[in-house]
Formats: sequence, C-alpha cells, structure tokens
Amino acid sequence: MIVEGFLKYLQYEKRFSVHTTDAYKVDLEQFSVFLRSQYEIVEPAIIQHIHIRSWAVSLMEQKYSASSIRRKLSTLKSYFRFLQREQVITRSPMLQVSLPKLGKRLPSVVPEQYLEQMLNAIDPADDYEKLRNQLVVELCYLTGMRRGELVNLKVSDLNLSAFTIKVLGKGNKERLIPISHATATLLRQYLDLRQQTFPNTPELALLLTKDGKAAYAKLIYRIVKDSLSTITTQEKRSPHVLRHSFATHLSDHGADLNAIKELLGHSSLAATQIYTHHSIERLKKIYQQAHPKSGAQ
Repeated sequence: MIVEGFLKYLQYEKRFSVHTTDAYKVDLEQFSVFLRSQYEIVEPAIIQHIHIRSWAVSLMEQKYSASSIRRKLSTLKSYFRFLQREQVITRSPMLQVSLPKLGKRLPSVVPEQYLEQMLNAIDPADDYEKLRNQLVVELCYLTGMRRGELVNLKVSDLNLSAFTIKVLGKGNKERLIPISHATATLLRQYLDLRQQTFPNTPELALLLTKDGKAAYAKLIYRIVKDSLSTITTQEKRSPHVLRHSFATHLSDHGADLNAIKELLGHSSLAATQIYTHHSIERLKKIYQQAHPKSGAQ
C-alpha cells in the first residue's frame, strides 16, 4: 500500500498535526495487516468494498466502538481519495461503504461549582512545580486551550498588557484568547518564579518541567488528572474535559455560539453546537423540577 506518500501529504499539504498523522498511520497499518492475513492483498488497486466491510465487521467483533470504527473508515476514505488524485485507482471502494451511525453523546463536563471550589482552594505558591501546576489547570479551564496548544505555548505568545494569549491551533491557524486580570497576575507571578528557578534556560516554551526542559503532553495530562481527582470521581479527568467545561459553562451563561467557536478555534460552527445541548439538558431539568405542569413528581 502506498502509505508514506499519503502521510507526507497529510503532514505537509494538509498540515495535520503529528498526533493526527500517526493515528492515520496506525489505522492504515491495521487495515494492511488485515488485508494480507485474510485476503493476501497488498496492492490498493485490488481492494474492493467487500474487503472494507469485512474489516469493519472484524472490528465490531473485536468490540471496537462505533466512533472508533467510523474514524478508521474515515481514514480509508481520505486514503482512497488520495490514491484517486495520484491516479493509482480510478474509483474509491469507499463509495459503497457506509459509516456506522453514532448516537449523540455529550462531552464530559465538570460541574462549575466543583471547579470554582478547586481553583479557590489553591494557595499562591512560591514552589515552582506547584505554581506551574496551578497555571496549567487555570489555563486549560479559563481559556479552553487544547493540550497540544498549551504544550506549544511560548513566553513570546503572551501579551499581558493587552490581556491576550496568541495560540497556534489546528492547521497552523493563529487565534487570540483573552484572559482576565487575575490570570495575567498569575502568569506574571509564574514568569518571575520561572526566571528565578531557571535563570539560564534557553527554553522558549512557557511551561517547563522540574528540570527546566519544555513540558510535554503526558505531563500536562497528569497534572490535570491529579488536580481533578481532588474534586470529582468521574472517569474522564483530562485537559480536554476542562476544555469541554470551559465551552459548556460559557454556553450556560448565555455566551454567543460564534464567540465560543472563535475561542475554541473550531473551523465550523457544527463542532461548537454540541455545547448547546448541555445547556438545553440543564434547562429541561430545571423545568421538570420547578414547573407545576412539567409532570415531575
């Protein structure tokens, strides 16, 4: 299978992140192994829709979720479209394959009062790691940044006098995120302590490890998970949960959907609309509990 050219196309022409490109690579390798083992197929021109459907059934039998199977089939859809462009095939076998339907699943969100409780309980620290961890949690929740965006944040991306942070999002699209005076104060405190702790560091990254090196994705995940574990027992306790919480709480308080879209760096409004469902569900519960004609017991 002509995979390397496709992966380079994703990375350099489509400007997909390394993480996304790796996910495509894993999906294609898994499909390739299936084709060789089940049908002895190695050339993409031989692949037919029945082979793809057979793989989908195999994934179902392995207990993959509908969303995972859908993502893997979407990978194939993009791959075969690329092969058509390169004139390796004349017609995509995916034209006769339907993606499995997904039930609507709302994103995991931490209740607003729990997060307020956690943030209010954090004492200003003069210990570098403690202050950095506090900053990580606050930036995730108060700006809605993705984990990768936070990891890639540089000191030069801060404009504390204008109360904004410049973020490089998906597709190398830049956006400005406003911050509060309190967050700007926390950032100044952190920058002072960062300079005191690592006076000679050449690192441009805003967030550093305890050894003065650029922070990495797993560290950010661990910091957030440990912090959320102090206020909730819900299964998902990740930076993305804080991003979901940021958007949902904005929606709950009546923020314009287009404004939320811009803050999150979504390319389309469709991706942002999921956050209105939480607000609607919340209103339904309030109605059922409070309205005399709602039918609630």
